Amino acid sequence: MAKVEKTEEQWREELTAEEFRVLREEGTERAFTSPLNDEKRDGTYICAGCGKPLFAQEAKFDSGTGWPSFYAPLEGEAVTEKTDRKLFMKRTEIRCADCDGHLGHVFRDGPNPTGLRYCMNGVALNFEPLEGEK
Repeated sequence: MAKVEKTEEQWREELTAEEFRVLREEGTERAFTSPLNDEKRDGTYICAGCGKPLFAQEAKFDSGTGWPSFYAPLEGEAVTEKTDRKLFMKRTEIRCADCDGHLGHVFRDGPNPTGLRYCMNGVALNFEPLEGEK
C-alpha cells in the first residue's frame, strides 16, 4: 500500500481530538481508559488513522499495564520503529508503516514466543471483528 500523506489540517478534520493528539502529536492516553483492553473477540486491530491492519487478536495478551498489548504485529511491514529519547530514557516507538501515526512503544518484557510487549494506545487502534463475531 502507498504511504498515506495528509496535511495537519486534513488529519484534524478526520480524527477526533484525542486520536490526533496520540497519532499525530505522539501523545499517550491514560492507562485503563481504552475499551480495547477488554476486547476478547476474534478479529484484527487496525490503525485508527488509515485503516492498515496491525495486530491480530491471537497476539494480544493482558500485560496488566492498562494499554492493549501484543507480542507481535501482523506482519513485518505493518509497523515501523523509531528511537524515542523523550522522558530521559531511550525507548523504541512503534508507528504505523502506512500513515506514520504514533501507536505506542515496544518493550522486551513480553511473553513467548517473541518476548516482546507492543504496548499500544487503544485510541490509535480500531477493532474489526471477524465475520460472524458480535
